[in-house]
Amino acid sequence: MKIQSSFVWGLMLFAVTGTAQVKRTTDETSAEKKAMAYFPFVKSKALEVMKAGFNAGDGYREVWIRDYNTFIELAAQVNTPDVLKENLLVFFRMQGDDGNIIDGFTPAEKIGKGETDFSYSKLEPRYAGHKNTVETDQESSLVQAVYKYIQVTGDSSILQEKIGDKTVAARLEYCMDFLMKNKFNQQYGLITGATTADWGDVQPEHGWGVDLDNNTHPAIDIYDNAMFIIAMNNLMEMLPATRQQWEPIKNSVAANCRKYLWDKKNQKFIPHIYLKGSPFPAGFKENEIYYFGGTTIAIEAGLLTKQEVKLSLNEMVKRVKQAGAPSIGLTLYPPYPEGYFVNKIMNPVYSYQNGGDWTWFGGRMIQQLIKYGFIKEAYEQVLPMVKRVKDNNGFYEWYSVDNKPRGSGTFRGEAGVLYTAIKMFDEVKK
Repeated sequence: MKIQSSFVWGLMLFAVTGTAQVKRTTDETSAEKKAMAYFPFVKSKALEVMKAGFNAGDGYREVWIRDYNTFIELAAQVNTPDVLKENLLVFFRMQGDDGNIIDGFTPAEKIGKGETDFSYSKLEPRYAGHKNTVETDQESSLVQAVYKYIQVTGDSSILQEKIGDKTVAARLEYCMDFLMKNKFNQQYGLITGATTADWGDVQPEHGWGVDLDNNTHPAIDIYDNAMFIIAMNNLMEMLPATRQQWEPIKNSVAANCRKYLWDKKNQKFIPHIYLKGSPFPAGFKENEIYYFGGTTIAIEAGLLTKQEVKLSLNEMVKRVKQAGAPSIGLTLYPPYPEGYFVNKIMNPVYSYQNGGDWTWFGGRMIQQLIKYGFIKEAYEQVLPMVKRVKDNNGFYEWYSVDNKPRGSGTFRGEAGVLYTAIKMFDEVKK
């Protein structure tokens, strides 16, 4: 009787687990199939919008380097190398005397008489440059973009191009020298910037919040430093002779990211190290906020183990559910309380960089999931991103917590990161 009961229970257990296994496999296949069904449309639409220009989107007249860095691989599909190279060379012609790189450039004739926040260069009279000084990613972005240009075109001759009295190769190092001389904090061995929401470009202080001034609260965050690490890796690969100088710096910055910014107990990066106090009210528990974008770039920089990557994804998924948000493009969670940023674009909560959902960074997390072998998870998390491209017949800068398109249309950064992710999925299938 006992043997018989065990046999029956064994059959029942087999039936239950067998069914569960079939269901689980079906769910996995479903996520993959559903996502792949949108891929042809997304790729086609991405190529279409890329043919229309290099500005970030409909709401921007400038060509921004932080955006161009994320869609240059897409741009290479519909432009000749000379066109891609020329955009990069404009940034070098407008490089500051101290090595700094502008955010973006726009035709000089489009600048109105009352617009004064622009710079000009004798080496590039056609354009006016703008620099958001609360950011610390322009120099790193340009180094990364040149690296990607060489990767997609095979044209390393750009490094020998002469701009004024310096080659592009020398100017790439000039970019990194600027960060070391002007943004490097000796106490922590990390680079600094203004206080922003994760990777954002708006500080909490008065006005529009895009310029360093006496009200700025300087801080250290993971995004700027991860971008710096990636740039140093790219620089050393492009210019092997620089390795002796930059590898020790890269290794030190990476170690200090882990030492000072990684919260081992909570398995997350802290938002900021403040150098002259916080701009937020006393008692505000900022470390409860999870930075999605900075974590993604840290993964790209190789700062997390494969296990930590999976734990980070799990945390992102959990917080997306808590927020009721559409995807892991969610900037951060929980958002900063209303009124913590003077610039109204950051209010109310779940607006813009304060909890808006940006495929521009979510798509980069998909790329990292593929690189680290989390293919099933990558299909699951890319699905809402590619679906809304089809639903909205295009790409948008960001999405509200209820998945409505917001900001600039024809946002090429979103198109670029999704296109690259889909190409990576295609490679996995081969």
